[in-house]
Amino acid sequence: MYDIGIVGMGPAGATLARLLGEKYKVLVVDRKQPDAEYGKCCGGLLALDAQKSLAKFSLTLPRDILVTPQIFAVRTIDLRYPLERYYQRFYVNLDRGKFDNWLASLIPPSVTVLRGALCKSVKRVSGGFALTVRQGGEIHTYGVKALVGADGAGSLTRRAFFPDKGGIRRYVAIQEWYEGDKMDPFYASVFDPEITDCYCWTIHKEGRLVVGGAFPQQNATRRFQLLKEKLEQRGYRFGHRVRREGCLVYRPGGMGSFATARDRAFLVGEAAGFISPSSLEGLSYAMDSGYLLARALEPGLHGAETRYTASTRGIRLGLLSKHLKVPFMYQPLLRRLVMRSGLDSIHMA
Repeated sequence: MYDIGIVGMGPAGATLARLLGEKYKVLVVDRKQPDAEYGKCCGGLLALDAQKSLAKFSLTLPRDILVTPQIFAVRTIDLRYPLERYYQRFYVNLDRGKFDNWLASLIPPSVTVLRGALCKSVKRVSGGFALTVRQGGEIHTYGVKALVGADGAGSLTRRAFFPDKGGIRRYVAIQEWYEGDKMDPFYASVFDPEITDCYCWTIHKEGRLVVGGAFPQQNATRRFQLLKEKLEQRGYRFGHRVRREGCLVYRPGGMGSFATARDRAFLVGEAAGFISPSSLEGLSYAMDSGYLLARALEPGLHGAETRYTASTRGIRLGLLSKHLKVPFMYQPLLRRLVMRSGLDSIHMA
């Protein structure tokens, strides 16, 4: 019997396991193969909030995680009107798979880590929870006293133990990598209500063009194809496709979007609904919520649910405040007015 079982070893799960490893008997179950090429279906940029989260832990990035080019501006494209502006931003361009593996490498050896292991089911049993895990073609069952869902959107733990209160929106993120694009090496945010009511992106990484977006679940593949067609009309050229990725993405609406803790079941990161409704940035919230749950568990399992829920109040309020930005980014008329004003934009030489 383990004290704590963590499903998922992204930034939230890895941060929690690293901080708990010396105090509790911890089991981590992660579906990714240790040596497989892996890229989270996102831009793979470390925004200022995520940089701040790393700084709080006194962590510095290894050089081999970084990729070129490094980015000092975002190219904002409105395909509907059309309009284009550049805005100063400070991102760290990185290899997301290597970043996640680096965070996992910081977990102490006292933690039991099952990689390439799929958690098939979780259920309550006497004294805690039972996790049914498939690894290497075999099925195993593990007992844990407390369970943490760190498995992102579509979290198994969330579906099993936290009733859906509504408010959270679900999108399908699709992303493709291409060789040999010669466009200007900027991160681009792309908006078009015909494609999605969220946003799309392009970014360069080590000579490859990454193009992706978050789409309503209905006709997501067709919407992605439409994005590429419209980008080609804007001058983008797609070379040989290297790989394609996809995943489910949460986008919080109101307070009912968030779920934190209940009867020794806990959620961290995107599984808890902690992801920006405006930018879909989630790395900072993943690491911060992992840290806050570790602190809530320091005095013991008893009362940890109340402590954790209280400690995440700032995250939840901060995410709700980001809804103030949403109309200016996603309502076509307001976005048009902001972009035409040139407010806070960079004049490109």
